[in-house]
Amino acid sequence: MQKWALVSVYDKRGIVPFCEQLVKAGYGILSTGGTAAHLKDAGFPVTEVGDYTGFPEMMNGRVKTLHPKVHGGILGLRHDAGHMDSMQTHGIDPIDVVVVNLYPFQETIAKPGVTLPEAIEMIDIGGPSMLRSAAKNHMYCIPVVDPDDYEWIGAALVSGQGLSDEQRRTLARKVFATTAAYDAAISRYLADTLETGSAEASKAVQWPERFEVSYVKKQVLRYGENPHQAAQFYAEPNASAATIAGARQLQGKELSYNNIQDADAAINILRSLDHLNSPAVVAVKHMNPCGVGLGQTALEAFERTYDADPVSIFGGIIACNREIDAALAERLTSMFLEIVIAPRFSDDALALFAKKKNLRLLQIDVQEPLWRPGDVLFRRVSGGLLVQEVDLASPSSFDVVTKRAPSAAEWEALKFAWLVVKHVKSNAIVLATAQQTVGIGAGQMNRVGAAKIAIEQAGPKAAQAVLASDAFFPMRDTVDTAAAAGIRAIIQPGGSIKDADSIAAADEHGIAMVFTHQRHFLH
Repeated sequence: MQKWALVSVYDKRGIVPFCEQLVKAGYGILSTGGTAAHLKDAGFPVTEVGDYTGFPEMMNGRVKTLHPKVHGGILGLRHDAGHMDSMQTHGIDPIDVVVVNLYPFQETIAKPGVTLPEAIEMIDIGGPSMLRSAAKNHMYCIPVVDPDDYEWIGAALVSGQGLSDEQRRTLARKVFATTAAYDAAISRYLADTLETGSAEASKAVQWPERFEVSYVKKQVLRYGENPHQAAQFYAEPNASAATIAGARQLQGKELSYNNIQDADAAINILRSLDHLNSPAVVAVKHMNPCGVGLGQTALEAFERTYDADPVSIFGGIIACNREIDAALAERLTSMFLEIVIAPRFSDDALALFAKKKNLRLLQIDVQEPLWRPGDVLFRRVSGGLLVQEVDLASPSSFDVVTKRAPSAAEWEALKFAWLVVKHVKSNAIVLATAQQTVGIGAGQMNRVGAAKIAIEQAGPKAAQAVLASDAFFPMRDTVDTAAAAGIRAIIQPGGSIKDADSIAAADEHGIAMVFTHQRHFLH
């Protein structure tokens, strides 16, 4: 019997040299459609599947490999005399290698404006069927789904050494992980289109009975939050260039587990300021902002960020929404930082950063949306998974609930503080002017405690600042504490059964208070 390798790939990267190795190892090449044409152009003797099965491709290629001569050759157990007799009776040769990668469904649905019929046409049927058949029978048929595996598999076959049982199981596992991820992507996409017929138009999250996620290993991390915890970094298959997973690292040490979390927090805070249309700089430490500044230039924005908390910024992460030039780079290299994030770096800036080889530079695309329609957040808990929508909400109205309304300058500062406080761990208080934070109290067990921390950090600047709270005041003590520090305007969600007490306190102190009717807990 002829020894066959079935080759049918959408991604033709590396396929010609791999087929050279297969031919050297004594395999005949069975192939289909575009792959067969590609290999023939490269000079390979190729047998098309339609010629082998005696059944031509049809329906624009939708039906070509779903045939007993294909799947029988893949699935037949070589040690089973009955299987081998059936194969001989029906003229089925063993197919000992299956090299298949799938139609680019996920890449297709990531394109703007893709239609439902276009997406459905990119759902591969024959490819997963052949791969799963080969993976099931991996002890006899080698399943190859990843072009990165071509070189070592080809070398093992040419040498006559073959593949070990463990290597075959590894390849089978990779196939089932790939097809599971592929099916999960299709399931999620169809869920997103159920109401509108278009994933592009669907903004609401669809909640399936089974929540399936699939990510691709991006990086082996040295350890997790602590050195005794093993960790890995997995990325969405088509992560946006606006995200931490899609960011481009230009220099520096590999990102750590904590670096990735902090950088993600910095990017989220930075992008929430997009609509201000101002150069902005964010400094993050332990997933909380320690300073946020706006300015006419990136350098000015940084100086305000630095001034907000010159102590905590040490060893932190800086994210900027404008190009970093030499002047700002010189300032940043004068201190110890873990990561600098920006959409662009000038050549002069890169030359300065290069002198600090361990400093990590990440390039992100601020033109791309950070979140896509239907995106969700999830968190593992013991025995389960919590899943929620991304908090992208903005108040539809700001209601002044006190006798005094904010001044124009206070309004500007209140809205800026409100943008920042949603990114601070609860209980959260932010003191800010219109262009910089001056005090941040994060993650406290009571709200007045967070306010005291923010006020202490701000010092005399508190008297020129407004106060933002991520959730309502359960009692008037936070208002009284703010008044004692000279704060003259407060923004908070409202909704407490004791709102009247807080409003009365604000009126007593001549403080303007605004309700957003929108809470922003961040645990």
